[in-house]
Amino acid sequence: MTTAPAASPAIPTTSASTALEQAASLIGEVPDYPEAGILFRDITPLLADGEALRVTVDALLAPFTGTFDVIAGIEARGFILASAAAIAAGTGVVPIRKAGKLPRPAASIDYALEYGTATIEMHADLAPGTRVLVIDDVLATGGTLAAALDMLQQLGYEVAGTAVLFEIAGLGGRETVGDPHLHTVFHS
Repeated sequence: MTTAPAASPAIPTTSASTALEQAASLIGEVPDYPEAGILFRDITPLLADGEALRVTVDALLAPFTGTFDVIAGIEARGFILASAAAIAAGTGVVPIRKAGKLPRPAASIDYALEYGTATIEMHADLAPGTRVLVIDDVLATGGTLAAALDMLQQLGYEVAGTAVLFEIAGLGGRETVGDPHLHTVFHS
């Protein structure tokens, strides 16, 4: 007979706003990572807590129920959130990856981020007109999300909305993204 592993301490089930506040308290801050002057938001403790992850995924999806066919997650932590959200929503998930990580990219876009430049790519496996909800972990300057939305539109998909776990205020990301349906769960 096997026994289930001991559960990690979970956030007690209370009101949704209290549970979200407790989930937010699990996000750590790491100064000077990946470069000097950057304050990295570490969501690993939130991901490791089942209840925190559940309420966070519910909050990411709430404004978009019934409006999307598939979820796109942006590399790398966006994959984790998008996968959990896709399971919760009963949809599929597609990756938006850094350059050189996909075997047959159909589209590629270069963009600027707060500490350099990067390129993202995506396959074209979805039917034209597919409604895509984009999920990522952190909205800072908005370059990655803006590039992802542009790429989805270039591939003939409809952007159903954008959901982000954490928005860093004052960096202009919301304006750069320009998505009127942009939804963030936590703000700095």
